[in-house]
Amino acid sequence: MDKMRQLRLGKDAMDRDWAEPELDLGVVAAHAGYSRYHFIRAFKEAYGETPGQYLTHRRIERAEEMLRSADLSVTEICHLVGFSSLGSFSAGFKARTGLTPSEYRAEHVGRGAALIPGCYAMLWAGGFPTATLKKRRAGRPVYGDRDQQEAASPDRSAES
Repeated sequence: MDKMRQLRLGKDAMDRDWAEPELDLGVVAAHAGYSRYHFIRAFKEAYGETPGQYLTHRRIERAEEMLRSADLSVTEICHLVGFSSLGSFSAGFKARTGLTPSEYRAEHVGRGAALIPGCYAMLWAGGFPTATLKKRRAGRPVYGDRDQQEAASPDRSAES
């Protein structure tokens, strides 16, 4: 199998399972048939960003859509799109869009269709992921959160 086809398998896994909290680098790399670190290097070479950055961008795109169309709180949207921390979600969202999630909603709501009631949006999304969050080992970050934390505070990442 050629290199790009293998990388697309990993990218497809991220596109398909972007909201899954258990989606981590090991799972994505396994889809592509790569070791974790080889996958990071090959993915960045092919797509110009790391798998974590790509997954974060996908999650923020989905959050933008939900902020425009669903009557859910920012915290609910944060968890529905696969972030484990409201702080990393807000920092990543602002870095990508230039607005906080609340500012984005205020600027974009009212342009188009009415908001979908939160109960319907939650039902469509499969409910609030509390059961899934409880299964996750305590303190284990969601894949992509670390990239945003490092981007938000470059001085701390240099210390590690």
